[in-house]
Amino acid sequence: MTGLAALPLALARGFTDLLRPRIFGVVMLGVALTILLFVALQAAIFWAIAAFGPDLLTLPWIGAVEIGPALSWGSLALFPVLGFFLMTPVAAGFAGLFSEQVSARVEQAHYPDRRGRSTDFLDGLLESLAVVAAALGIAVALLILSPFLGPLAPVAFYLANGWLLGREFFAMVARRHVGPDHADELRRRERVAVVALGVAIAALLTVPVVNVVVPVLAAASFTHLFHLVTRRDGRIRPPAG
Repeated sequence: MTGLAALPLALARGFTDLLRPRIFGVVMLGVALTILLFVALQAAIFWAIAAFGPDLLTLPWIGAVEIGPALSWGSLALFPVLGFFLMTPVAAGFAGLFSEQVSARVEQAHYPDRRGRSTDFLDGLLESLAVVAAALGIAVALLILSPFLGPLAPVAFYLANGWLLGREFFAMVARRHVGPDHADELRRRERVAVVALGVAIAALLTVPVVNVVVPVLAAASFTHLFHLVTRRDGRIRPPAG
């Protein structure tokens, strides 16, 4: 099956897998950690403004106006902005925590004769931290360039994040089955489908409420994509070359 033809099926199966008992527990853990992370970030911003922000603002003809509490409570309006720009780094970070568990459970349910080997948790965590740094860099760069990109800013946002997420999630799944070099070859061979699924994941990360389950959805969907594009007589097709 070609990559683009496999993409809708991979995404659809990923959605249905969210309700599987063995994966639903990971979904709930991911939701709890995501909410906890954003609440902690919001609380940190609230505290920082209250501790270091100005308490008074002097206006001509009016005099001193107390603005400290207004600034602190007004920071709550940043919550949706934090969610929009930081969900991609959060998804990238959680990939190192959840990808291995989700891939193993998806393969056990759908591809029991093609299960991959377990990967080292520490290696995956270190790799995901590097991806988080890259995702944060992309978020900051796009935030700075948005005024200059104009109407192309959303396109750049989804393409850049889709490329990054697709690259990393596919690599995490592929390395359970083949070496790093072959994993990179497979990703390059299926780059259109990998980026397209990454863009779909990036788009879902900007949908409120839905986005908290997307890191697990991404791990499941990319596991299906890998198996669908490498299937041939029940074996993984080696890269050409």
